[in-house]
Amino acid sequence: MFSFQKWRCSWSLVASVASIVTLVSVVHLFIYPVAPSLDYFRPFQNSCVPINRSNEGEKIILKDNKSIEDRKNNATDSISTEGSQSNPDTRSPIPTVDLNVNFPSNLHNSVVYRGAPWKAEVGRWLAGCDSNTSAVKVIEQISGKSCRNDCSGQGICNRELGQCRCFHGFTGEDCAERQELSCNYPGPKEEPFRRWVVSICPGYCDTTRAMCFCGEGTKYPNRPLAEACGFTINPPSEPGGSPMIDWTKADLDVFTTNGSKRGWCNVDPAEAYASKVLFKEECDCKYDGLWGRLCEVSVLSTCINQCSGHGLCRGGFCQCSSGWFGADCSVPSVVSSITEWPHWLRPAQVIVPENLMSGGNLVNLDAIVEKRRPLIYVYDLPPDFNSLLLEGRHFKLECVNRMYDHRNATIWTDQLYGAQMALYESLLASPHRTLNGEEADFFFVPVLDSCIITRADDAPHLSMQEHKGLRSSLTLEFYKKAYDHIITQYPYWNRSSGKDHIWFFSWDEGACYAPKEIWNSMMLVHWGNTNSKHNHSTTAYWSDNWDSISSDRRGNHPCFDPHKDIVLPAWKRPDEGSLNAKLWSRPREKRKTFFYFNGNLGPAYKNGRPEATYSMGIRQKVAEEFGSTLNKEGKLGKQHAEDVIVTPLRAGNYHEELASSVFCGVMPGDGWSGRMEDSILQGCIPVVIQDGIYLPYENFLNYESFAVRIREDEIPNLLNILRSFNETEIEFKLANVKRIWQRFLYRDSVVLEAERQKALRGSVEDWGLKFSQLEEDDVFATFIQVLHYKLHNDPWRRQLMLQKKEFGLPKECLIRTER
Repeated sequence: MFSFQKWRCSWSLVASVASIVTLVSVVHLFIYPVAPSLDYFRPFQNSCVPINRSNEGEKIILKDNKSIEDRKNNATDSISTEGSQSNPDTRSPIPTVDLNVNFPSNLHNSVVYRGAPWKAEVGRWLAGCDSNTSAVKVIEQISGKSCRNDCSGQGICNRELGQCRCFHGFTGEDCAERQELSCNYPGPKEEPFRRWVVSICPGYCDTTRAMCFCGEGTKYPNRPLAEACGFTINPPSEPGGSPMIDWTKADLDVFTTNGSKRGWCNVDPAEAYASKVLFKEECDCKYDGLWGRLCEVSVLSTCINQCSGHGLCRGGFCQCSSGWFGADCSVPSVVSSITEWPHWLRPAQVIVPENLMSGGNLVNLDAIVEKRRPLIYVYDLPPDFNSLLLEGRHFKLECVNRMYDHRNATIWTDQLYGAQMALYESLLASPHRTLNGEEADFFFVPVLDSCIITRADDAPHLSMQEHKGLRSSLTLEFYKKAYDHIITQYPYWNRSSGKDHIWFFSWDEGACYAPKEIWNSMMLVHWGNTNSKHNHSTTAYWSDNWDSISSDRRGNHPCFDPHKDIVLPAWKRPDEGSLNAKLWSRPREKRKTFFYFNGNLGPAYKNGRPEATYSMGIRQKVAEEFGSTLNKEGKLGKQHAEDVIVTPLRAGNYHEELASSVFCGVMPGDGWSGRMEDSILQGCIPVVIQDGIYLPYENFLNYESFAVRIREDEIPNLLNILRSFNETEIEFKLANVKRIWQRFLYRDSVVLEAERQKALRGSVEDWGLKFSQLEEDDVFATFIQVLHYKLHNDPWRRQLMLQKKEFGLPKECLIRTER
């Protein structure tokens, strides 16, 4: 961080402040809360001292009516267009380096940077350039636009655009129009519940959210009547089978007051826990914000960054406090108090114009902040693409990485799709975030498709009927609508045809179904299928198949382009036990199993997935050769060995078994799986068997240094290939896995939650303390490093005339546009 020169208050400045305070005081009486409160000017009461409570050096400067452009020029007139600093008295010059000479590659053609073996070109640039990045001055605009009727109290005003973000069940320019979100599709009297949807409801339908409750006339009208709870359960059609739900016939017993019948809506929790009455086992407390076997305890819902301490989480949608906006209430407006601004806007030199009002709106304020690139602008999309998907989900576990128990303590989920939430929250709270789109290097478009794949799409108001049940088609439409929004509301897309935009596709097959309009952009995925071998939809789930989507909508792009896209690790639940046991660092001599894989092995095994297409047949081939568990025919694998485990049987301690193995299989499931993360986090050498499919960071990290790739046609020779590695090579790979394991961990997200819990409850649980002590680069830090490399090395950027920006880099690190 840099500090501005000390400054003194003159009588003229005091007079100016007094006049503005008087003006705002008068305005405040008539148009509150549109005008800023007097809290905004409290820093002037103490002889014009810096206002940051942590003494980081903010100050407020009163300006005349110069244009914003003039102010920007004044703020940046000392910035060199070459990216170096022009004030040698305050900054040390960055030494010139020859990247090729100073950072030679090793025998594996990798260059190590911050402990990780990168591909030589990437690691060389990061070691010589990313490590030498200095901070630059950026003007952040604090917006002051107002919204019509203040969104009628049914939404949040985006003060950058002057547009309302309406709560669930409300719409219109000012959120004054009430929506009717039916729980049921219409059907004949004899079959009133004709189609299966999660919100199907035999009780009271809350039409603001399409969610089902017991309703009036019951003892507990606000108790959820979710999914199977309200319908008849028929016995299994065959011995050992699963009960069958008759979705056309309501189970009226859930409304009974007879304690000897399986009730729900009138069951007293105390009597139920004392086993004095019966209740329907299929009923459960599925909706977010409720806890206890009978939903008798109200708890925190899961919101994006839990509204950053500036709002109330209402079922997944942040209801921001006055002066704040954004999906997580993290963006201050001119109405906010500067002392509460987030850390990514500190320290700041705030420029206050003399005329605070213009055209009925408060004038935007400029805050000069020092930041390091890359700078990322996060779109504040309408809530249809994020907050409403969270608020409208019918199962609290859907698409989130955490929920809250009866103490409002954090419970981490095993939801693999939780990576999308984790990355989004980290971006919103990151010092690399900027509100200035003109200074931004990248633009993140937050569409939470993870909430659609986990069955939020089954609610009628999301129009699955229009897509004939195809979630892939529905989700493509979501992304297309987000694209339509940003190109009509913002000016940033056309400057690069969207190449500097980032979209996250968390689905099993990644960005295969991305609309053609956005394919120029960078895709974040968990499935790096280049379609060089597996060139059709590989999913066994009919509703997720994208083969039938027309090229008019999808185009003819692959699922993944390694030249522009990034594969990110899947979310894995923070495991305090594994952390304490240091499973990633277990030495070679304690790893007794040579090769290990535990997971579904397909139709040849009891309870295996019946589809031959599952795992593209790869797991089945490995099991056929090396299976260590008897299949349905009573056979082991043809090449079964004592030190090899390939089994579908659930492990007693999965993490312990991984940590006791030298090599661990990484094969697809129904698209991507979390096996790579399982291997790395337990210190096992990953053995990747999936042709043409990239794993996390594989187009940037040197996988040869810590993993093994086996071609699918080499599966019969798998053990011979692995046994050909000598102990020196094995120790080398194990050591590299040990060095990079934190890069597969979403530690930043965990630490953010620990900080939120400390603010809420005044204490941090053990998991928070343990993860806060980790110091190596995690998923988010790695992601930022990759973006920084791409900022100065993506070929398309060389073809554009770059803005004259300060990059804080030596000349040899900057893009040479003459290439």
